[in-house]
Amino acid sequence: MRGVLKELVPDIVLAERLFGELAMRTRRGKGIVRESYGAGEQAAHDIVRAAAEALSLEVHADAAQNLYMTLPGKDRRAPSVIIGSHLDSVDQGGNYDGAAGVIAGLACLAGLRKSRWQPVCDVTVMAIRGEESVWFDVSYIGSMAAFGALAPEELNVTRSDSGRSLADHMAQVGCNVEAVRRGEAYLRPERVRAYLEVHIEQAPLLIDQGIPLGLVTGIRGDLRYRDARCYGVYGHSGALSRQYRRDAVAATTALIQCLNDEWLRLEQEGHDLVFTVGELTTDPAHHGPSKVAGETKFVLDIRSTDEDVMYAMRDAACSLADDIGRDMGVRFDLGSHTYSEPAVLDFAMRKKMALLASRLDIPAIEMASGAGHDAAVFAQFGVPSGMIFIRNDKGSHNPEEAMAMADFEHAAQLLTAYLVTELEG
Repeated sequence: MRGVLKELVPDIVLAERLFGELAMRTRRGKGIVRESYGAGEQAAHDIVRAAAEALSLEVHADAAQNLYMTLPGKDRRAPSVIIGSHLDSVDQGGNYDGAAGVIAGLACLAGLRKSRWQPVCDVTVMAIRGEESVWFDVSYIGSMAAFGALAPEELNVTRSDSGRSLADHMAQVGCNVEAVRRGEAYLRPERVRAYLEVHIEQAPLLIDQGIPLGLVTGIRGDLRYRDARCYGVYGHSGALSRQYRRDAVAATTALIQCLNDEWLRLEQEGHDLVFTVGELTTDPAHHGPSKVAGETKFVLDIRSTDEDVMYAMRDAACSLADDIGRDMGVRFDLGSHTYSEPAVLDFAMRKKMALLASRLDIPAIEMASGAGHDAAVFAQFGVPSGMIFIRNDKGSHNPEEAMAMADFEHAAQLLTAYLVTELEG
């Protein structure tokens, strides 16, 4: 079996060419910009569509312009396997975040087609739209729309750079916005046999341990207050002594410190949790070096594989905001929050991939994912789902992403082996 698996190889030459085209077409300055439902993401979709058509794959798009590139199976009526990831990026991101998964799928199908291997069911590479919530502050736009589950009101959310609605941007790239609004589903859980996603790791664990691949156990959920505020009173920094101050900056930093203490406490109890304040600003129209700040705007981002832990941290934030507000003479308004559920990935898929990795002499470890991925949506809809992480130096969401092609080849080879052993007929 080991010899057979090593003979069926992904097309790494194709993968290298596609990564190069993506970088050339979507680089702006130092980093990559593939904005959700914008020119950069569309360029990426055009590149992979052309590659799929050159491979004679069947190519379709749904109402949200997710792209499906299919190697037909022997039984076209059987539930299909989907290999997917996203092609959008953050502003000034790296070239591999998301794209590595789509390109791994195409490299895999290209290699299998070259070997004249045909699966028992269809195998589809899905290029997913709008995964990076930085643009619209909506989680998993493309994958939720594919299942007919994107909330209609989310079509009114405006994009961070343009101020135009999601509906406007979707229409601009050819989406059937009304079908999305009605919740028309292109994917149905019972018609998907399994979902597989390859993605770069976005933390340093694999780099630190010197291991090329991670097999993901679960994906943290995310509870985020995007537009939290603290309201105090502006005053002269030299004239106001402590007892007269209602300092929004001091109160906000006190809240952050208390929440960090709460994070430490929960972590010491053995709970999975990460807490981040990714944005903290004062109002540039009113702040100044000689002013006590009267207002702050900030973000609270709470993530865990345990829903109860996220809500416990949320409750702590609300309680602490009330206490600190009362003590320091300010008022907190955390505003509304967005939420994506944690997801547990399929145990049997993970164990089989671990066995195959061992047979192929590819080092791999099990690990959780701190970041969100479209695999979470498939898992929540009851589709058996698995993820392969590729080690990546310098983190992600920045131009310094550094994935080695040798590690990518290991991931694509493991993906190919999984398909061959699962879908041989």
